[in-house]
Amino acid sequence: MAYDEALASRIRELLRDRRDVTERKMFGGLAFLVTGHMCCGIVGRDLMVRVGREEYESALSEKHARPMDFTGRPLRGMVYVAPAGVRTKRALETWMDRGVRFTRSLAETAGPARSKRKAGRRGRSP
Repeated sequence: MAYDEALASRIRELLRDRRDVTERKMFGGLAFLVTGHMCCGIVGRDLMVRVGREEYESALSEKHARPMDFTGRPLRGMVYVAPAGVRTKRALETWMDRGVRFTRSLAETAGPARSKRKAGRRGRSP
């Protein structure tokens, strides 16, 4: 599935000053990772934002947002935002801020312990 290249460019522009951002093709679209955790992405023409379980209901109450149901079953903590919901720079920034804020909270709680677990699984000493 193709994704909206213009939206990808707009997201890259907003994240350009961050050194902790990577991109990966996922969900048949494009995902942006912050500190190694998925923050947002593009599936078709929709923005996908990881807002977390605590902010999920609040995010769904926003105009143009709906549950992310990629598999046919909603994924709590992730929402799709229709193109009309990110038409302006300010609207996109607002959604991106939500995703980055949640993703950074994951990085703070996971911290170095996560990398130790990974290293241990590969047979290296922590």
